[in-house]
Amino acid sequence: MNLELRHLKVVCAIAETGSVTKAASQLGLAQPALTAQLQRIERTLGGPLFERDRRGARPTALGELVLARARVLLPAMKGLQDEAARLAGATGVDTMSRYRIGALGGPIIGGMVSRLAQAQPDAQITTHASYYVDDLANMVLAGKLDYAQVGVCGDAFPSADYGLVWQTIAIDGICALMPEDHPGSKGTDVDLAELASESWVAATGDGCFGDCFAAACARAGFTPRRMLESDVRGCIDMVESGMALALCQGTFRPPAGLTSRPLRGAPLRWRLVLGWHPDSQAANSSPKLMEMAQEAYQEVVERNPDFVDWMADYPQLGVVGSLAAVDK
Repeated sequence: MNLELRHLKVVCAIAETGSVTKAASQLGLAQPALTAQLQRIERTLGGPLFERDRRGARPTALGELVLARARVLLPAMKGLQDEAARLAGATGVDTMSRYRIGALGGPIIGGMVSRLAQAQPDAQITTHASYYVDDLANMVLAGKLDYAQVGVCGDAFPSADYGLVWQTIAIDGICALMPEDHPGSKGTDVDLAELASESWVAATGDGCFGDCFAAACARAGFTPRRMLESDVRGCIDMVESGMALALCQGTFRPPAGLTSRPLRGAPLRWRLVLGWHPDSQAANSSPKLMEMAQEAYQEVVERNPDFVDWMADYPQLGVVGSLAAVDK
């Protein structure tokens, strides 16, 4: 794992609040996720950064060293970003004042919008939801959207016929959503072949539930018994009733009574991508939006430490590009 500024922010938050629990609340993370992240930071730095007991968390000697450096680096980086933004404005670099983002749904769009609103409080931000890549891509082509955040199954990309630029945010492992007392929930992952007798349900729209799922089942030696389709709420109801299992992304947060398990060997993968028109103003701001999208994905996936640990055995999964080595 490469140490990044956001990891220094975690260390500072724990030191300032004196508690991992309070720091997690301040950072908008679940306490187990922040604990797991701190452990990875400590492994990277070679020792514990805090002594923790019932009274809270106090920095060790190593922790004090890291805090001393962080309290210099973080303000310096903030100053650099502010100065760069002022210089960019003075030299006429376009800064978008309106962002129209379409998405298939999922965990990334919320984090993107939140980060964008914090970075540009005066910007006008609108979102549009659709079940289908075609709808969103055509809206970008028509100038009705600036960005489309979509997903595609396996190693594919959205069609080049759209004439858009597509960049990969992350590749997510696909999981089986099941009741907590299902036999498949006993391990850290589940072999698809062990679920050969199950019925399946998936949400409407583009997904892994068609040809990709059938092909994965065939490789596992079976044909799915029954395949159903519903909206998200209907899928959850069917899984809760024991009628069927569902496919979901690793970043999906199951409701009470349900749990998800990654499919062993990662036979199904979901590629999360961001698209824009190469000749639009959105192209100038695309690096910023890509960074925000990858940070949003990483933040959400770290809420599930078991899934993060499972992904460590599958280097092809997770954030693609500049953040690819984070927390692996």
